[in-house]
Amino acid sequence: MTSREIILKAFEGGKPDRVPVTLFGGGMWSIKAYGTTFKELSSDATKMTDMLVAMSEKLLCDIVYAGSGYNNFHASAFGGGIKFREMGAPDLETHFISSAEDLQKLDLAQLDVSDVISTVKTALKATKEKLGRDYVVTMTAWGPYTLGARMVGEEAMMKATFKKPDFVHRVTEFATNLLIRLYEPLVANGTLQVISLADPTASGDLISKKQFETFALPYLKKFTDWAKSKNAHTLVHICGNTTDRLDLFPRTGASCISLDHKTDIAKAKELLHGKMCFAGNVDPVHVMLEGSVQDVENASRRVIETAGTDGGFVLMPGCDIPPTVPYENIQTFIRTARDWKL
Repeated sequence: MTSREIILKAFEGGKPDRVPVTLFGGGMWSIKAYGTTFKELSSDATKMTDMLVAMSEKLLCDIVYAGSGYNNFHASAFGGGIKFREMGAPDLETHFISSAEDLQKLDLAQLDVSDVISTVKTALKATKEKLGRDYVVTMTAWGPYTLGARMVGEEAMMKATFKKPDFVHRVTEFATNLLIRLYEPLVANGTLQVISLADPTASGDLISKKQFETFALPYLKKFTDWAKSKNAHTLVHICGNTTDRLDLFPRTGASCISLDHKTDIAKAKELLHGKMCFAGNVDPVHVMLEGSVQDVENASRRVIETAGTDGGFVLMPGCDIPPTVPYENIQTFIRTARDWKL
């Protein structure tokens, strides 16, 4: 089976030949390892493509992520500006939504004229042409609640769930429609079969289970319903300890939920296996960054033994990895899964 076939079989709840394995995003690590910067690649689709292809050959992940680290540009197309950093993903400089009136001034067509988003899409298509037969090639974005929070401000968004819930719903609805607008041409022309979303502000460390159920879940479901109508899978990552809301994740409609290292992976197997594919959850810092090669192998084996031997599972770190993770640790992480026959 190819990497692509292995991932898609897992997403559909099946048991492939071996344990599927991928980083989540990996843009910061890949760009540093390639010897370039987010700023340089933001205007050079050819070089971005070359980086994605070269890093795919180096990493051997089952999924290749175009646009990893460029998520804030989907918000900055409407305001806020972008600040590039010496190391790490570009930041949104300012929040720019504080009222429903501000939302009414925004036109989704602004998304279509962003030069950086166009660069990422061009690189995505070129990378898919080169690698799509063997690998899943996806494009990343923030999930609806997080994208809305980027525009409003995370603290303001969380306060508004208590004081202005209607406003939060309107913001997250707008963010959902923005994401559909972003991905529509890519699924319509067959470029994407898998969509990757990260919803870190919907974290178990930031909002309660009830807040997640009220303000994040319905919009993830709206998006995944749309994706399914276009025959596209959705991979969703949510940060923090989400053990208390594992039972809600099948209701998101996602094909696969990626879990933080804080989440109880045994509990995830108990509650999710047979209902949806789930992924995780090797610690990206204490193990991947700070651990030895043996630590990485031991942690990866523990996760697989606990949750990954019956199919419907993908071995992943518990979040995106830091850009300074030793390459040998990544190799060990990938090899442990690739050598594990199911």
